[in-house]
This record gives sequence, structure tokens and C-alpha cells, in this order.
Amino acid sequence: MNKNDRMAMMAELPVHTVLIRMSLPMMISFFIQAMYNIVDSMFVARISENALTAVSLAFPMQQIVTAIAVGTATGVSALWSRYMGMGDREKASQCIRTMTAMSLGFTLVFILLGLFASGPLFRAQTSVAEIAEMGTTYLMINWVFSCGSIFSKYYERLLVSAGRAVLSMATMACGAVFNLIFDPLLIFGIGPFPELGIAGAAYATIGGQILAAIVAIALNRKYNEPVKRDMLRPAFHADAAAGILRVGLPSIITMGLSSLTSFFINQILLAYSTTATAVYGVWMKLQNFCYMPTFGLNNGMVPVLAYNYGTKRIDRVRQTMKLAVIASAALMCALAVLFELIPGTVLTMFSAGEQMRLIGMACLRACVVSLPFGAVSMIYSSSMQALDHSRYALLINMLRQCVLLIGCFALLSAITHSQQLIWLAVPITEIVTFAVSSVLNRKFRRDLGM
Repeated sequence: MNKNDRMAMMAELPVHTVLIRMSLPMMISFFIQAMYNIVDSMFVARISENALTAVSLAFPMQQIVTAIAVGTATGVSALWSRYMGMGDREKASQCIRTMTAMSLGFTLVFILLGLFASGPLFRAQTSVAEIAEMGTTYLMINWVFSCGSIFSKYYERLLVSAGRAVLSMATMACGAVFNLIFDPLLIFGIGPFPELGIAGAAYATIGGQILAAIVAIALNRKYNEPVKRDMLRPAFHADAAAGILRVGLPSIITMGLSSLTSFFINQILLAYSTTATAVYGVWMKLQNFCYMPTFGLNNGMVPVLAYNYGTKRIDRVRQTMKLAVIASAALMCALAVLFELIPGTVLTMFSAGEQMRLIGMACLRACVVSLPFGAVSMIYSSSMQALDHSRYALLINMLRQCVLLIGCFALLSAITHSQQLIWLAVPITEIVTFAVSSVLNRKFRRDLGM
């Protein structure tokens, strides 16, 4: 299939066929990626519970890189697809070159943050010296070498936008496999490798990300002809940057707020115990894993929505959204039932002691109820981003990732003083957000004549 056929399929093939072709490889990719986050924590837990707590406290700040990378990649994916659908190759080219320049700028910022902010941020969170020392090491390595995460997400998303979702899956798989192999080797010093402890976990992670970026660049140059000329030629165009951020900002704020929210929730949980913080870190990794099908659907859906919107095929926009909502809700219901049945088995994977197991069982059983509601809200939000209704998406994301979640944790903590009941904050937040997003979705659809 040539490049023209690959772009045209988004407007001509049956919607369910396009969505499966675009989303299924991304789902598999994200599952693989989420697996190595979970495996990373599983290996770190074998060092000590303090090591697991350190990684849990680092995770929100580590996710800031992911927030910016995913958000801007979503922006350039939607904008580039729309301009290609409109036949405006010049503006599409400006998007690619501007995104390359922006990625270099983001990389420099995180190098500076890694060198100078990692230690103070960790010492502000905990007075336990061992946790602060291990967490600083882990976070500094991830921030200083953030180029792998930033560029891999950007170039992976370009492959998806060009209809090359399988190649994007291969890119992510390369990074994930590298991390899965080198995690135990570098943490525990197996064979000729040095025993680096928590630093080994960080080096395995950034090594996988850098490998994924290199593979993604090579595949774009070989198979993605529309971006081959521009992808390594950075040039800043203010209009293109504004367009990328206009679409991508809700995703950046969503994930950024999630990081900020996790920071504040960790402070609430630390008042109970460091074990509660470790449990919350485990839930965040599991939640991230469970939402991978939705992330895959979002990534496959956005270029389809944007391309068909650019070609004025509103009927296909409507069908794409409907199928994404149904598929995501069904998958999340299945995962929620599964994790309700085996919370103890899950916690055993993280070397949970008696106290961690007691707190973790209550946490998982309460939190997994939230999955279907959160998934539908995410589909609505991504649709709004892709189709010039970012203000609605921003409101949904702020409620879901920050305002309601922090408020519910703080209120339940003040009222119940219970490590068992405080976890109800997660399902309460997602159910209320689902109600709000459903109302906004109806207004959004009326605005588009759907």
C-alpha cells in the first residue's frame, strides 16, 4: 500500500476496519510499554520496600516528561493529519520541523531539571534519607536522559499518522524488550553487568527509550515519505507551534496534573505510612497498564477523526467516536472484573508484606471500579482535542486528574481517618467526571452537527 492509499484508507475503508488497523498495533505497543513499567517496579520491590516507595514518589515527576512528549506528539499528529487531509503540504511540513525544534528545547529543560532539581524535590517529600537518596538517583537519570522518551513518542506518533501503526508497535516493542532484559541484569548485577540497584532500573528504562527513538527515526526515514525531508530539520514556526499546543495542551495538562496530583496525594498518604504511598504507586502502575487499550484507541482514533474532519466526512467522525467508546468501555469492564477477583495475586507480584497486602487489597478492590468510567471520559476528551474543542477536554481533564481527585482524597482522609476507605476517592472522582463529560459530549456533538 503506497502512502496515498494509506492516507486515503482513513476516509474510504469501513470505520471499524480503519479503527482496528490503526488502534490494535498501538494497544499492543502500549501494553508492552506498560508491562515494563510494572516489571520495573516488581524488580525494584525485591531490593526493598523503601526502594519501591522511592520509585513510587519519583513516578509523578518522571511522568512530566511523558506528559509533554505525549501531549505535543498528539498535537502534531492531529494537526499534520488534518493538513494532509486538506492537501496543504506546506503547513504539514512546518508542523514537522517545528515539532523537532520543540523536542530539542524540551530535552534541554529536563537535563537542567535533572541536574539541579531532583534532590530538592525528593528531600521536600520525605525525611527518610534512604528513600530520598534512591529516589534522587532514579529521577535524575530519567530526566537527564529524557531525549529518548521525548523523541520516541514524537516519531512513533508520526508513523501512526501516516497509517504505519504496525511499525509504531515494532518501535515500542524494541524499547520494551530492551528494558525487560536489562532491568534484572543492571539492578542485580547478573553475569558481566555491574550491580547498580535502583540506578540500574533507571538506566534500563532510558536505554529502552533511546533505542525506541533511534528505531522510530530509521523507520520514518525509510517508510514515511511525507515527513522524511523535514523530520531532522528543526525550524520554529510560531503558527505551527501554536496549533500543536492548542491540540496537545489538554493532554499535557492532563498528565501534568496527574503528576502534580500524585505528589499531593502522596503527601496525604505519607501521614498514614510509607507503605500506603508504595501501594498508591503500585495502583498508578496498574491503572496505567489497564488504560493501555484506551490509550491505543485514542492514538488510533485521533488521526482518523482529524483526517475525516479535514475532508468534511462528519458521518465517519461520528461512527469512529461511537466505536471507540463501546470498545474501550467493554475492555475496561472486563479488566475491572478480573482485578476484583485476583487482588491478592497482583500484590504478591510486588513482594507485598502483611501490611502492604492489607492496605493494597482495599485499594485495588475500590479503585478498579473506576476503570470503565475513566476510559469513556478519556475517549470523549481526546475526541474534543482532535476536533477543535480543547476547552471542553481541558475542563474534563482538570476535574478528573486534579480538582476532584485531590478533593476527594483530602475529604475522605479528614472524615474517615482510614487507610481502607480513603481509596474510594478514585471511583467517586471517575463517576462524577463521567457525568460531566457526558454532558459536554452532547454539547460538543451539537456544535459539530453530529
